Amino acid sequence: MKTSKRFMFTAALMLLATTVFSACGASNPAPTSKPQTGGTTAPAPAAPAPAPDAKKTDKIYIPVISKGFQHQFWQAVKQGAEKAAKEFQVEITFEGPETESQVDKQIEMLQAALGKNPKAIAFAALDSKAAIPLLQKAKAANIPVVGFDSGVDSDIPITTAATDNAAAAGLAADKMAALIGNEGEVALVVHDQTSRTGIDRRDGFVNRIKEKYPNIKIVDIQYGGGDQLKSTDLAKAIIQAHPNVKGFFGANEGSAIGVLNAVTESKKDKIIVVGYDSGKQQIDAVRSGKMAGAITQDPIGIGYWSVKAAVQAIKGESVKKNIDTGFHWYDKTNIDSDQIKPLLYN
Repeated sequence: MKTSKRFMFTAALMLLATTVFSACGASNPAPTSKPQTGGTTAPAPAAPAPAPDAKKTDKIYIPVISKGFQHQFWQAVKQGAEKAAKEFQVEITFEGPETESQVDKQIEMLQAALGKNPKAIAFAALDSKAAIPLLQKAKAANIPVVGFDSGVDSDIPITTAATDNAAAAGLAADKMAALIGNEGEVALVVHDQTSRTGIDRRDGFVNRIKEKYPNIKIVDIQYGGGDQLKSTDLAKAIIQAHPNVKGFFGANEGSAIGVLNAVTESKKDKIIVVGYDSGKQQIDAVRSGKMAGAITQDPIGIGYWSVKAAVQAIKGESVKKNIDTGFHWYDKTNIDSDQIKPLLYN
């Protein structure tokens, strides 16, 4: 009897369990033959995520690393680079250190860019030699390197899109000579002596004076890192040491404005100031006559060609070893001309 009761109790438990499990199954039906992309399967919403990553990897990515951001010149270069990126449907980033004296920071940016596996790199070197080890890594990884604005002392870049800075500075020297009557003392404030632009603009000016103007003496050359305040102090010191100085050449935007400030603050308005680049402060100074004139580059063209040449290299197309983006002298007589106006930037 006890055994029969135990058997009946066990059977009742089994029946109850079957009922409970059947009820649970009704709220979560068994999979059908349809693919498991719907229902309550948790991973389903995340499934499309890998697709954008794959597309991003396939898209041409070109980091554009400039020498800085503090001058309007670099904003114009950025504008040109973005124009090319849109035209050729590539992805770019445009970056640079806060000041043009931060060589180490620029090298860090280059290293970070290499870590993103770019299809090519556009690079304007602050120090034309310091970047070579990283550029060698790029070459070993078959990543084309395009130099822009400031070249690299190496054959690694497939091309360099830049102004002929030596020739442009030579023209600035010719204009200076004419303005001071082909005789007297002059001085230079240059942004640096490590970048290709700094070296070429300094040497282009100095060599032209030595070659053509024996009665002009260069009394000093100082390096202000492209910083207006530092360049102002350096120019003031030169004026104090050489009270008969007749002219200054400021070799980039910051240098030229620094010189102009020094001349104004020293109340030496007769000193001739010749600049390089064409940001708003220089444009205003040329219009007012405080600056005799300056060399303008084509910064938009430099940025555009740096990206275009990179795209050409990626596609295996031939690229010129040097892309000359041109330069012009401007003063108050031609600043509003159709030739010069498009090359000025605010």
